[in-house]
Amino acid sequence: MKQQDVLRHVTTPLSNPAYAPVVPRFTNREYLNIVYRTDADALRAVVPEPLEIDEPLVRFEVMKMGDVSGYGPYTESGQAIPVSFEGERGEYLHAMYLDNFPATASGREISAYPKTIGSPRLFAENGALVGTLDYGSQRVATATMGYKHHRLDVAEAEAQITVPTFMLKTIPDYDGSPRVFELVRTEITDVVVKEAWTGPARLQLFQHVLAPLADLPVLEVVSASHILTDLTLAPVKPVFDYLKGARS
Repeated sequence: MKQQDVLRHVTTPLSNPAYAPVVPRFTNREYLNIVYRTDADALRAVVPEPLEIDEPLVRFEVMKMGDVSGYGPYTESGQAIPVSFEGERGEYLHAMYLDNFPATASGREISAYPKTIGSPRLFAENGALVGTLDYGSQRVATATMGYKHHRLDVAEAEAQITVPTFMLKTIPDYDGSPRVFELVRTEITDVVVKEAWTGPARLQLFQHVLAPLADLPVLEVVSASHILTDLTLAPVKPVFDYLKGARS
């Protein structure tokens, strides 16, 4: 394979790439969002500067991807933390667990999504919307919400899922020292909200050393939403370089 041909590839293995070179379009992406109040000290311990925390809130999410170009259907779960950066409000993605390797690999390599393996599920059962997350055979989260109890304003639903997102892009050098260490920003675009609901909700988190969601304990459930949408993820852009101590 000639050098110019090598450069056409974006990932390895060269003859069998881990993911397709496409910009994925999410069709029928279904959210279960539960915002809860947590311990302020625990939150400060995991949110990196220069991001700032206003209230000690966390959004637990389970997302069932109905269809995604390049990846197919899959399910994802994790925690996002409301933050601000230089006056702009957004969310810091703290942890993401999913059951699709191409989506995991591309999310980590091309962008900076903190994705790792997990077994999330989202389904309706006996009048409740149920979201679960297992790590191996162990349950680490169970969320329940009244199924379609009250309609949620479409504009409010869109505002919930389109806030700017901040993540850490970390790539080690060959000696183990940091080669890239950046705070990056992205956002959701081309959004079509098809359905949006709210209602009563509960959330349980269980201790696991390799899936430490419960390190941000649930003190009070603040709100919940159930949203069905189509959307596209914008490319990430660096906004702060930790190795330089300044904006990129």
